[in-house]
Amino acid sequence: MPAHSSRTEQLLNRLRMRQVALMLAVDEFRTLHAAAQHLGMSQPAATKMLHELEDALGEPLFDRIGRGLVLNAAGHAVMNTFRGLRNSMAALGRELHELRLGSSGKLLVGSITAAAPTYLSAAMLALKQEYPLLSFELSVDTSDRLIEMLRDGRLDVVIGRMPDPTSPANQDCVFTPVGEEALSVVVACDHPLTPAPKSRRRLDFRALLDYPWVLQLRGSPLREIIEQEFRSHHAAVPPGPVETSSFLTATDLIAHSRMIAVIPRSMADRFARHNLLRILPYDFTHSLTSWGTLVQRDRHINTVMQRFLDLMHAGTKHQAE
Repeated sequence: MPAHSSRTEQLLNRLRMRQVALMLAVDEFRTLHAAAQHLGMSQPAATKMLHELEDALGEPLFDRIGRGLVLNAAGHAVMNTFRGLRNSMAALGRELHELRLGSSGKLLVGSITAAAPTYLSAAMLALKQEYPLLSFELSVDTSDRLIEMLRDGRLDVVIGRMPDPTSPANQDCVFTPVGEEALSVVVACDHPLTPAPKSRRRLDFRALLDYPWVLQLRGSPLREIIEQEFRSHHAAVPPGPVETSSFLTATDLIAHSRMIAVIPRSMADRFARHNLLRILPYDFTHSLTSWGTLVQRDRHINTVMQRFLDLMHAGTKHQAE
């Protein structure tokens, strides 16, 4: 028997779900005392259980600083695995419940706005053809919020961006690129900056500074790109911007004002085709990183979820052909 198989069997024999629950509670409540209270245990019993877990794994999981516990590298690896185990158990519970109801289950998907009009819609429609009774629950938000929901088990898969994929803290997720998101600067149809028909003149960035802006919230990838653009032109963001994570709100605001916004080009093209806004002839010198699918590394992927991922990435090939 291979050594790794023997080691795996030893771990399965020695690990207890109560130890997993304790580690997850420490992760949630930040202190051993609070975690023990949450689980209805005494702190000495919780301390003993952590020591038994470390003995089973053969590695210390925490650096003890004063009275506090701080996860070390081994602790982060174990915590990531236990989070994945929790999410797999939650997904199994949902799947068994749906099977009892005689349906094909539910797929919990989180997506950034850029993916919705193209790849995501096509993948969802194709999957519904194969599984007519499958239910979808779609959450649209920024990547950072969606990844948090993925880690909490509230989503099965995220269509978004992975911040700093080289960070040890992000190794619990598997990121597979799907596409890139071009950006467009948009204004109302009667905005003074709207070019004349058939004009090929490109706008100078300075022309954009004379008008108020609608911006994404601070910390979002799009906001960072916009701020980089301003810095590269040695300019400050015009005072009094409206900040929102909703592209629908942004487009509604610019439609009734002289404000300027930046939205995904796929969305801008749709609005422009219906004469709801105009795309200004300005090209960003900075671009967003690629977006793609994100799943928990240790999460069990069932047949329906795998088929959804296959359809998402098949869209990449079709776009390239």
